[in-house]
Formats: sequence, structure tokens, C-alpha cells
Amino acid sequence: MKFWSFYSKKESLATHSAKVSKLMRHRILSVLLLGIFSIPSLAAEVNLWSTIPFIRGQDLCQYQDAYGRSRSAARNEMVRDVKALIAMGAQAEEASDVIVTLDNLIDKQRQAASIGLGMDVTLEALLKASLDQIYREVNPKNKKISFFNPNTLMDLLTTLKDQQRQGQLERKQLTQISGIGWGTYAYAPSCNNEILLTLHVALNNGETVNFSAKGEVEWAANRIALMLFNQFQTTRFPSEVTINGKHLTLVGTAGSSVSHAPSAPMAEKLCTSIKARLPTWDEYETLGIMGDWNGGVTLKYDVWALAGNKVLAPSLRSPSPVRDPEEVRGQDIHFYCVK
Repeated sequence: MKFWSFYSKKESLATHSAKVSKLMRHRILSVLLLGIFSIPSLAAEVNLWSTIPFIRGQDLCQYQDAYGRSRSAARNEMVRDVKALIAMGAQAEEASDVIVTLDNLIDKQRQAASIGLGMDVTLEALLKASLDQIYREVNPKNKKISFFNPNTLMDLLTTLKDQQRQGQLERKQLTQISGIGWGTYAYAPSCNNEILLTLHVALNNGETVNFSAKGEVEWAANRIALMLFNQFQTTRFPSEVTINGKHLTLVGTAGSSVSHAPSAPMAEKLCTSIKARLPTWDEYETLGIMGDWNGGVTLKYDVWALAGNKVLAPSLRSPSPVRDPEEVRGQDIHFYCVK
């Protein structure tokens, strides 16, 4: 599945950096419209270690440059370059020296760009900043992703002054976190200011979830943050809520969280088979208002199954959204079960 392809590959980092804030709300809306229930559920809330180390992988740009063509093709390209320089008046030995010198300059520039430990710090900062920006935009009632930092502000100031990463995780602190996140980055084979970025979240119950993105540095980090948010903030079944003082459990369906049925009676029968029932009109509406980020389920403009061979059509509210199935013929009937 492709997520939020808003940037052209030809855009520079400076160009698309100015667009991040403006496009964040549109990308969040895209999450709602792209079938969020297809992603499997893990822990209800995650409290991760504050440091996310990113390990540098193979330079795929250099790899592609070295192995993306045969030896004979590389040799023929060099011969063409030498001939072109000779045609402009250079001697054969001078032409060879020019080509070698230019190649060495390119290698030095690439080495200078990758020297130091700054990229992992940048990726961690971009990921956390993007995730917080999403939370500010969506503003859910409960924040389900957090980072555990046992250090005091003084410790933090000392760490920043010494330009170091935050302290190591001690064994006794493992009980205070849900898991850790780590990632990898590699320069993409396109050699066009792009990286391949991965994030791996390992939970203390043994479960893992992995994300990957390709693009310019800031865009790739933003995309990973959106995937992380979507994974853990989305309603997971079973979801327990309170409506009008009554406890209600969203149990999903036998096969998935939200499913389809050929008819409303079939959806009702499927809920009965797992000792549950279809939501009522009021429950559908209330859970829809709660939304996908607060334990509910957004109705969108889908058609939802009701008991008694009726359906709920949110887009047909006059005189009532409760309709006979014949009035919305041809549309998929969505449902989930509660008890």
C-alpha cells in the first residue's frame, strides 16, 4: 500500500521542507480514507525507550554505481569519455588523468557527506518531531505512543552540552517500558538525495512491527512517523468504551476488525455466531463521533448493517439514515460486532 505520495522526486529537501506543516493535515486525512483497519493490532499502548538508534547500512548508491553495470559496460563508458576529451584536444594520458581526478573528487564529496554521527541523531529528531506534529493535528483524547526518559533536566542539559546521546538503558528500567525502537538507513541506489529508512519496534511481549520508507531524509522520516501513529493509535479490537453509562465492548468480526457482508441479515448472523450483536443506530453514531483514534469507528460514508434487515446510511440523513437495504442497493454493507 502506498501512503501519501505528495512530494516529487525532483523536489529538493529545502523545497518540500516548507510544505510539511501545510500537508500534514491532508496526509492525516488520507490515513482515514485508506482502510486503516487492514493493519494488525499489537499492544494497546506503547511506552518506548527515549533513544532510537539508527544504524547505517550498505551505501546502495555506491553499490549501484559499482555493480549496476557489467565490467565491459563500465570500461566502454570510460573509453567514450576518453575519446570525448581527446576530440576536444586533450592528449590520451591527460584525458585519463582528468577522468580519474573527477572520479576521486566525487568519492571525496560522498565520503565527506557521510562522515560523523549526525545522521542517526537527525533521523531520531525528525521522527519524534513528526509524530508530535501528528498528535497536535489529530489531538486524540488518549495518546498511545510515548517515550520513556528517566533522566532529569540537568542530565539532559549535560548530555546536550557534551553532544552525546541519552544514557544507556539499564536492566531495572526494562519494566517501565513496553519496548524499544531502532532503525537503519542507507543511501538509495538512485543517488538522488534519497535514503532507504526502516524502523523496527520490538515489544517486551515478543511482538515486533516494522516500517520502511524511501525518499528524501525529512520526507522518509515523516512517512515512518505516520505509519507508526497509524499502527498504534488506531482503534484496536477488542475496544472497551462507555456509552450513556453502559459498558460496551467492540469485538470486531470473526475474520477482522471491520468486515463486509452480502446482506444485513448475514452480518447479524455472523455476529450471533461469535456471541455478539450488531451495534444499534445510536451506538454506531456515538462510536463514529469518537472516531478511529479514540476507541471508536469512523462511519465515513459507508453503509452499515443494523438488526432487523435494516442498514445505516450516513450520507442519506433525510428523513432518516436508517434505510431498507433496497434503498442503497449495490453498496458494500460494512459491520462489526459488539457486546
